[in-house]
Amino acid sequence: MRAVVITYPGSNCDRDLVRGFELAGFEVERVWHKDTDMPQNVDVVGVPGGFSYGDYLRCGAIAARSAISPAIVAHAEKGGYVLGVCNGFQVLTEMGILPGVLMRNQSLKYICRVVGLRVTTSASPFTSAYGADVVIDVPIAHHDGNYVADTDTLARLAGEDRIAFRYVDNPNGSVDDIAGILSENRRVLGMMPHPERRVEAAQGGTDGAALFRSLLAEMSVA
Repeated sequence: MRAVVITYPGSNCDRDLVRGFELAGFEVERVWHKDTDMPQNVDVVGVPGGFSYGDYLRCGAIAARSAISPAIVAHAEKGGYVLGVCNGFQVLTEMGILPGVLMRNQSLKYICRVVGLRVTTSASPFTSAYGADVVIDVPIAHHDGNYVADTDTLARLAGEDRIAFRYVDNPNGSVDDIAGILSENRRVLGMMPHPERRVEAAQGGTDGAALFRSLLAEMSVA
């Protein structure tokens, strides 16, 4: 299976995301933000964390309008898998691929620590290896991770079982403790915590590795 990881000016988790995919068994290729086309036969696109374009205007706003963006949108629209982590989640909301918006943390402070994360649904390509209601430990590192959406959107997300992860002890004020959400076809996941920073024992734990394994297993039988 083939994954690509996008790199923007200011990305700082692209290499970690590459490593997460590779350890699970993906063949990975890097794509620069000024490219206009994806490589052939791509299965999943990874949009990494960091501070794309210095977080000017709004976090992810410029990245969402970069040269590679139409190719990411097209990949998602034709049913391709997409994983957006932290800044990548912000980019996906700015593109309109996922609903809602990521606002400034309620504390108005940058937060960098390991948090408890509850797997809200196991019925997705990204979470099937965990099982529902499991609690995992995953790092966060963000200033604008406060997920906000209108009442109707929140009702749809809950009613359609599209809330993938919730914080055990909400660090940023996100509505309904939301840490990650799925697209309508469940093939796009945006999440603020960093599973790619928990894929090897040297990182302090491997709770993030099952996300990448889940995705590979899903694709292998699709």
